Amino acid sequence: MIGETLGGRYEILERVGGGGMALVYKAQDLLLNRYVAVKVLRQQYVHDEEFIRRFRREAQSAASLSHPNVVSMYDVGQEGDNHFIVMEYVEGMTLNDLIREKAPLQVEDALHIATQICDALEHAHHNQIIHRDIKPHNILIGKNGRIKVTDFGIARATTSSTITQTGSVVGSVHYFSPEHAKGISTGAKSDLYSLGIVLYQMLTGKLPFLGESPISVALKHLQENVEEPRKVNPLIPQSVENIILKAMRKNPDERYQSASDMLQDLETALDPKRRNEPKLTFLDDGLDVEATRVLPALRPGAGLEVEVRDGSEAEFRKKRNIWIAPLVWTGIFLVFLSVMWFWVIPGFKDKIIPKDVVVPQVVGKMQSEAESLLTQAGFQVVAEPQFSDKPVGQVFKRTPDGAKLKENTEITLLVSKGAEKQMMQSYKNRLFKDVKAELLAAGLQEDQILSDAVFSELPEDTIVNQEPAVGAEFDPVNGKVKFYYSKGRQTVIMPDLVNSTVAEAEAKLLSVGLKLAAGENGRENVESFDVPSGRVVDTHPYKTGDPVEPSMEIKLFVSSGPPKDAVTYTASKKLTAATSGKSSIFRIVISDAKFDNEDYNTMEVSGSEIINVKVTLTKEKSATILIYRDNVLWDSETINYQNYLDQKTKPSASPTPTAPSASPSAAASPTATHAAGSVKPSPKPSGG
Repeated sequence: MIGETLGGRYEILERVGGGGMALVYKAQDLLLNRYVAVKVLRQQYVHDEEFIRRFRREAQSAASLSHPNVVSMYDVGQEGDNHFIVMEYVEGMTLNDLIREKAPLQVEDALHIATQICDALEHAHHNQIIHRDIKPHNILIGKNGRIKVTDFGIARATTSSTITQTGSVVGSVHYFSPEHAKGISTGAKSDLYSLGIVLYQMLTGKLPFLGESPISVALKHLQENVEEPRKVNPLIPQSVENIILKAMRKNPDERYQSASDMLQDLETALDPKRRNEPKLTFLDDGLDVEATRVLPALRPGAGLEVEVRDGSEAEFRKKRNIWIAPLVWTGIFLVFLSVMWFWVIPGFKDKIIPKDVVVPQVVGKMQSEAESLLTQAGFQVVAEPQFSDKPVGQVFKRTPDGAKLKENTEITLLVSKGAEKQMMQSYKNRLFKDVKAELLAAGLQEDQILSDAVFSELPEDTIVNQEPAVGAEFDPVNGKVKFYYSKGRQTVIMPDLVNSTVAEAEAKLLSVGLKLAAGENGRENVESFDVPSGRVVDTHPYKTGDPVEPSMEIKLFVSSGPPKDAVTYTASKKLTAATSGKSSIFRIVISDAKFDNEDYNTMEVSGSEIINVKVTLTKEKSATILIYRDNVLWDSETINYQNYLDQKTKPSASPTPTAPSASPSAAASPTATHAAGSVKPSPKPSGG
């Protein structure tokens, strides 16, 4: 099966499990691009109508349920001799695997799992479905911790008259109920009994009843009381033990009356007021130890058969004798009929009983070809057109769908008349990403959803328009839909106007669709050391590279040159190495009218040297010189405008106001001599 594609849609990837009736594979849904689980009926049963009915019943049972703790059913089909069911793929492990690895489980974990199973059973019972095979092997645990109940292969509707066949029991002997073992009608309480056993096993790490054969285990379900869970695991609270004992009562009337009753007890079992509640007691255990139980021999391949009856051996013989005579006469009559059938009227047999004919494979073929094949094979054909995602005229289903049918059987072909057209609804003003995800989930393919981004006043990703229009017909299989979504307002990029003249700046603005604000709002003069007078220093409210809506007005800040009171002051600083004969690294940092914490110079000094440091002052802005020796602050000096005036008036000094230097690199050479009349350095820090 690996590598095959079923139904033209499900590519089989690997086998992940299997049971007595079917094998389970992991597959890729090529249509919806997701992983699914595909259960395929074993080959030895593909011609067994009983197994095929049971297989279909599983799909019908699960498909009627929609619950987060029940494995979802997606599809069911047949391809050749392969009958398959497509289900939700749960990545994780089974509860049976978890019990084998970690049992006994923590009480909280076991109750969490049991609560989810019980919730699923409550939903199933509410929908008239009895599972009949609750066991750890049929409980899946996803990687997110979600519990999923699966395998409804032997489930029955509670209204069915064939819930249990007399004398034949199908199920897992370690987990089924006493009434299940007897072969009598099983109901919702039987599932709760099985859940009690699962909870018992999770908390104790063992099964309540073990035996050398299935029959001996079944008898223990009927005759023996279960060993109390707290004797096996003393850590189990009394409230939890009470739930297990009540669920596993032999008499169904003494069990929980519904899954919702048990669910309520599970959810409140660990409440502080319940942890030490009294042990649950019953008037009797519901057993009749005097009853005689006769177990017929098991036939190879047959299900477990258990017959339970009461009374003495004499009574049994008496009842048996009553039936002997009618059975003998019935046998003689049947022999007579057989002789007549096979020897007297052999020539009429073929005329009276139609032959079994192999049905040609017609699903997937066009109607005319399918009808021709079936007619030639001896069948009556009726075509029934229906809406489908298949091409027009293609057969997508036939009924009945057995591999062999009686000659002249009427076969109905469901023929596609194309997808049902839908009315296009409005998606305007919704986010495109949300709409696309919604349509993909509804079955549309990626290439059916087209899009285009347009400028709009609406927020980005919001749908502005759509094709087809609202109310138009749309083919969900072959049609395409196009959405126009907003990419925001149309914008231009703010040009770089710094160092441009006002005329140049205005021309650049106009070239990109912007304009200079009118009058005083369009220009403001500002002082600048770096930008020559008459050129743009900055812009408002947008800077270079910003996205700007067209026609926005821009304000220019234009340089009027440096402040008129700006002067240059030269400070002489003597640098002395920390240790005689060794070099020290000096780093000079200045803050003045032009710079803020600017690295002025870094140099290596051995012995001592004098350097001149030039700073720019205004009447409002002082200057600070910080000198670091070997990365430790060694000297600092603050200089204000008054210091400049004082230096200017000293006869030995001849500083004159000059245009300030453009950067710290304009400072005097570190080897310059100390000028006469220089300002005395401020006191050095201790240790300097």
